[in-house]
Amino acid sequence: MMSLLHHYSMPLARVVRPSPRTRAAISFATSSSPRTTIPQSQVLLGLSETELQKLALDFGQQGFRGKQLYHLIYKRKVKDIQEFTQVPQAFRNELEEAGWKVGRSPIFNTVVATDGTVKLLLKLEDNRLIETVGIPVEDEKGSVRLTACVSSQVGCPLKCSFCATGKGGFSRNLRSHEIVEQVLAIEEVFKRRVTNVVFMGMGEPMLNLKAVLEAHRCLNKDIQIGQRMMTISTVGVPNTIKKLATHKLQSTLAVSLHAPNQKLRETIVPSAKSYPLDALMKDCKEYFHETSRRVSFEYALLAGINDSVDNAVELAKLLHEYGSGYHVNLIPFNPIEGSEFRRPYRKAVQAFVNALESSKITTSVRQTRGLDANAACGQLRNNFQKTPLVTESDNNLESQLPNMDLAVTG
Repeated sequence: MMSLLHHYSMPLARVVRPSPRTRAAISFATSSSPRTTIPQSQVLLGLSETELQKLALDFGQQGFRGKQLYHLIYKRKVKDIQEFTQVPQAFRNELEEAGWKVGRSPIFNTVVATDGTVKLLLKLEDNRLIETVGIPVEDEKGSVRLTACVSSQVGCPLKCSFCATGKGGFSRNLRSHEIVEQVLAIEEVFKRRVTNVVFMGMGEPMLNLKAVLEAHRCLNKDIQIGQRMMTISTVGVPNTIKKLATHKLQSTLAVSLHAPNQKLRETIVPSAKSYPLDALMKDCKEYFHETSRRVSFEYALLAGINDSVDNAVELAKLLHEYGSGYHVNLIPFNPIEGSEFRRPYRKAVQAFVNALESSKITTSVRQTRGLDANAACGQLRNNFQKTPLVTESDNNLESQLPNMDLAVTG
């Protein structure tokens, strides 16, 4: 949204409304599926304090009204313009008449796992559902880290064989505010601030990089989450890692590798056919040189497929060939409906870890969270990714819920 606003040479409100009484809508340029077009309402969430001040001025208000909007949206986290009681009623009405909204979607359903992980389904403006996960972790000192696992697309077009999201279909990219609002929804449910954000929910972030970068800016500058507390994940999309490197973010890049060679990777990640492993690894090496930020490699362990000690040795050799300082995060497969894959035994996982560590590769095993709520890595999915909810009322919406496959991606 920010980059679009800079394209306008005239004041924002003049673009929005030629006169105080006659107003036209801005058509926001967003990346979306060629198959799906949604109404592009104008949203306040995602605008910076400077942009909100400019908006207030363009509506004939004093600049401090923009600061008030900023405080209401990002500090008090108010969801509706008519609840902006600190600003004049006339200004609130003018904003709504011009088609502005805060940009917050209702929580359609909440699923709570026994370990405290919470999966939220948000109902978007076009009645599609996206899933986002809040993961609370308490350390030895008793302090709680709250991680938001956010989606970047409605569904996913890449169809990785072990992931539920791709099996549910794909409809469109998320707009930047639809990413940001997931973090605010998690804070609302947990009644505490989110400390970490991972772009590991539904979808491939690099296929929606513009909106992801806009959301990243907002989360960092406006929501006040440090860049080093955020991770952007990708299975690998040609040319996008190079593009991301130019932004020199201090966030972590996590690359979903899942195999130590091209042949095996193509069977697990179909999109690997268009992005050979050697090209992906070269881009990761250049990313490290450009940003000085270590790349983390995600590796889903599939029993009998890619979890042997030989696979681990081959993986270590691959990583050493393209540099040093890499980190491997192992993810034992989380079961999904209709999948032939199995979760490896702990003994096999430990043998894989030992093989990597003996080759001087820093390794960790991701703790499974939210498994009983289908909120673990690779499990995000719902029946309304591809086909939106069709209903006349929210009551009808709720009646459809029992038929949903609440199967989240990580």
